[in-house]
Amino acid sequence: MVDEDLDGTPPVARAEAGAALGTLAGPWWRDAVIYQIYPRSFADGNGDGTGDLAGVRAHLPYLQSLGVDAIWFTPWYVSPLADGGYDVADYRAIDPAFGTLADAEQLIAEAQARGIRTIVDVVPNHVSDQHRWFQEALAAGPGSAARERFWFRPGLGANGDQQPTDWVSSFGGDTWTRTVNADGTPGEWYLHLFSPEQPDLNWDNPDVRREHEEILRFWFDRGVAGIRIDSAALLVKDPALPPLPAAAVAPGEHPHLDRDELHDIYRSWRSIADAYDEPRALVGEVWLDDAKRFAAYLRPDEMHSAFNFDFMTRPWDAAELRGSIERTLREHAPVGAPATWVLSNHDITRPVTRYGRDDSGFAFDRKRFGTPTDRDLGTRRARAAALLTAALPGALYIYQGDELGLPEVELPRHVLDDPMHYRSGGVDPGRDGCRVPLPWSGRAAPYGFGTAADAETWLPQPQDWADLTVAAQLDDEGSMLALYRSALALRRARADFHAEGLQWLDLGPGVIAFRRGGGTVSITNFGPPIVLPEHRGILLSSIPLDGRLLPTDSTVWIDE
Repeated sequence: MVDEDLDGTPPVARAEAGAALGTLAGPWWRDAVIYQIYPRSFADGNGDGTGDLAGVRAHLPYLQSLGVDAIWFTPWYVSPLADGGYDVADYRAIDPAFGTLADAEQLIAEAQARGIRTIVDVVPNHVSDQHRWFQEALAAGPGSAARERFWFRPGLGANGDQQPTDWVSSFGGDTWTRTVNADGTPGEWYLHLFSPEQPDLNWDNPDVRREHEEILRFWFDRGVAGIRIDSAALLVKDPALPPLPAAAVAPGEHPHLDRDELHDIYRSWRSIADAYDEPRALVGEVWLDDAKRFAAYLRPDEMHSAFNFDFMTRPWDAAELRGSIERTLREHAPVGAPATWVLSNHDITRPVTRYGRDDSGFAFDRKRFGTPTDRDLGTRRARAAALLTAALPGALYIYQGDELGLPEVELPRHVLDDPMHYRSGGVDPGRDGCRVPLPWSGRAAPYGFGTAADAETWLPQPQDWADLTVAAQLDDEGSMLALYRSALALRRARADFHAEGLQWLDLGPGVIAFRRGGGTVSITNFGPPIVLPEHRGILLSSIPLDGRLLPTDSTVWIDE
């Protein structure tokens, strides 16, 4: 498939694409639009049903016309894919399912020529159990230097058959797996905060620190503009491996979360990132409730920004979302870091589905099969949410397919690939429902996902997605894709959206309203229809307006 047919703006709106790099006020990462790519599900360039780098390269015109400043790839490295690529076996090689290192270098260069930077994922808490280091550790046996790179420990109890700690996995279940000695007898246990295929690294070991610093340089030297740091607050463990506390502990004293020693690691990484002619950006995945502890990761000599999970998981409610916005801006203010805004990612139920449910918030432990949703209501709210988030100060992240209004897919159990499903005993449907391959064109699966019309995609696509393809939405002014393209174009063009901060406006209960810059106002109405304030013109609205009335579950941008 030739992507020019799906570009929609030939010639591309940015006539001098390369000149777009660095056009935003200040450092690019402060208010950039960053598009998340899950490589297996974006586009298939070789017709085998799995997305790859060739597929991404073919669709760079689409991403450019959408108006993004950077693309973030979830892990594209060699991996057994026990956890969607977050079990990395080799950081210096691309998984053959996606292409080669040369393909990655070419993609980075071609994207940059179009004004699009590249961010890659680094997973420092753990590696794959197929990683060379872990295989060496298993072969070397207890007490070896190879095992010191991980957390190997003898078991408790008379026979060593009890786990060394009572820690609980992020995926549910145990955090320790017992090895088998060369003679077939039970051996030591190793720690894994996630799945058994993801052994945790020991960050007290100098080999581990040195290796990751070299990994950063490896990718920065190839033109990568930044890295996203997975599970950034989990790396360091208390070497005594104490039991989980029964009550709250002092800041920095949890046995494996947010320990103070982490900050030395990220200061070292920041010095590496700053050494380049264009300093590279560090973006952390930091899940913390404590505002001061969260902000500490964003000090000027540590990370540049961190993901805002609080906003993404709040329900569709004016008080809830405004509270999250205020909290986010308040957390970032002391360190002068930009906020980030995102409605979903490869782990979270898509907004079209989430916002159509009675419980429109998100928590991993509440995911269940068969949860009812009103797709029309969810789509209406997702459109309003898209404009709300795009108007906020800071960086905007878009997960692939949200710009098409894709819903979460409830997949048959036999095709599910996510360890969260299996480790929940089959109760949790897992995260595969938001990872279904994108629809590009056509009236039936695989919807132009690959070069082979009859290719079976790695996860099955629904049979009712024909109206959600890129091709179907390009010429539809009322489509979700048209809304996103218009919003991103306005966000780029209007200086107000690049100003610092916002000014809250009081338009009554059930309304989130604020001014950006000198005269761009965003209004989101969660309650009964309201009359818009006096204005010079409508810039963009999530649904057609009836005169000066702003309906329920809608957002409008006005020019004062």
